[in-house]
Amino acid sequence: MSERDPHKAIDYIIKNAKKFSAAKANRIYMEEYRKSLKAICMKRSMETTIGAQEREAYADPEYIALLEGLREAVQIEEALRWDLIAAQARVEVWRTEQANNRMTDKMAL
Repeated sequence: MSERDPHKAIDYIIKNAKKFSAAKANRIYMEEYRKSLKAICMKRSMETTIGAQEREAYADPEYIALLEGLREAVQIEEALRWDLIAAQARVEVWRTEQANNRMTDKMAL
């Protein structure tokens, strides 16, 4: 993407908006499912106290795998978010350059 072409930056934003929204939805789903999975793991536990059930749930391989997936989901979402912010910044830089060029043209007259 050219740093000087605002149309390419805008096209990038449009193209990647759905990817970002899907990444964010996935991250939020995983955060919410984490609570359900903890409850499922606690229910499966043979322990009788809540503290012991919770300890087992947090150590459960399925729970740990979910956390690893959540880490990846956040990484994907953040990478897309910052790419979109950079594209928006390119548009703003172009706008500023255009305004500066207009001012320079007026001063030359």
